[in-house]
Amino acid sequence: MKKKLMISLVCLCLTLIPGFSSAQDLLIKNGTVLTVTKGSILNGDVLVVGGIIKKVGKNIKAPKGIKIVDATGKYVIPGVIDSHTHIALTGTNEMGDAIVPEVRMRDVIDAESNSIYTALSGGVTMVHTMHGSGNPIGGENVVLKMKWGKTSEEMIVHEAYRTLKFALGENPKRASSSGVGTPRYPQSRMGVNAIIRREFSKAKNYMEQWDRYSKAKKSKKSAKNLIPPRKDLQMEQLADMMHGKMLARCHSYRADETLEFIKLSKEFGFKISCFEHISEAFKITKELAEEGIGISIFLDNWAYKVEASEGIAYNAAFCTQEGVLVSINSDSGERIRRLFNDAGKSIKYGGLSEDEALKLITINPAIQLGVEKIAGSLEVGKHGDIAIFNEHPLSIYTVCQMTIVEGEIYFDRAQYLKEREEMEKKKKAEVKNKKGGRR
Repeated sequence: MKKKLMISLVCLCLTLIPGFSSAQDLLIKNGTVLTVTKGSILNGDVLVVGGIIKKVGKNIKAPKGIKIVDATGKYVIPGVIDSHTHIALTGTNEMGDAIVPEVRMRDVIDAESNSIYTALSGGVTMVHTMHGSGNPIGGENVVLKMKWGKTSEEMIVHEAYRTLKFALGENPKRASSSGVGTPRYPQSRMGVNAIIRREFSKAKNYMEQWDRYSKAKKSKKSAKNLIPPRKDLQMEQLADMMHGKMLARCHSYRADETLEFIKLSKEFGFKISCFEHISEAFKITKELAEEGIGISIFLDNWAYKVEASEGIAYNAAFCTQEGVLVSINSDSGERIRRLFNDAGKSIKYGGLSEDEALKLITINPAIQLGVEKIAGSLEVGKHGDIAIFNEHPLSIYTVCQMTIVEGEIYFDRAQYLKEREEMEKKKKAEVKNKKGGRR
């Protein structure tokens, strides 16, 4: 710990030396800056020093030696945030049991996954990568920065909320009767709801045991002979839920099941951050808005299974207009690079403004993940997570040109195309030499 602190202090001192510039320092010049929360700036600049945005405005003078990125004719936006995906993991579902809150996605991060680079190519700088939906109560999710080439620990966003995955409906009940191995409970929708209630009831009793032990321990008479209750990793996670240390992210499609889960949260006192997919959200906007529960959804993907059959393309826009906090997710290692296209569709399907549409993939998911103080908009004091596009990011013709995470360039399309061209030339030369050798 002391060693890390010393290194940080040395780096800080170096950045204060005139003419010194670190890898996390750069100035983006002359772009159309879409801040998301504070309007747009034509021919605007963004200065990032030490990975943090120091200035946003016009005619910012470049500190000596700093890297300058010319964004003339381009659009500069906050890095895109995907609030629901499963990339960069070596495992997604733990199917050995129906209830697995003790498993953690941070333990199976794959820092070498090509999906990280794919995400960067679409301007994505942060993701909420999650346990799958095969269990009524799944594992703990993790929020990552797309720091391609760094270690898994360096990618974790520690400022984000802790979240636990829940799943209702077809997926958990189908996984319980898939024909692989011995069928397990639950195998119906009512069973899914019942088993979640059962586990929270057990966790409530578990908390009461520890409360009694803690009170008794304070008593001088009985403290010596006390034996603490046995630790239970599953119950510890659910107890953290009821203590407000972790939030629920619940896979849900149908309105009726969603309302049942909201009742469960009130019964046991845990907080729901978001419902995932929820194609019938437009039916219960009043209840969602009143409870302050967000939704993380597809823009125009539905009818791929029975419970998704009533989805509509207007879901995101309508729910936004009714006061629900909405984000658009990919749930895909491929679709993740086109989230800005999905955001643009909300203008056609529902009439959202450009600012409202951009919020679906920037500040809204940041709020849902608890990272709005460091990401989601271009403001002084936030992390230098930035994406640069050749046209307006909501245009169907736009292409991401550069993706920056905490001031470091992790994706540069021009450089990528140059390197790819050189590789192709090298391959052709090698093939030619081999053919010449055969003669």
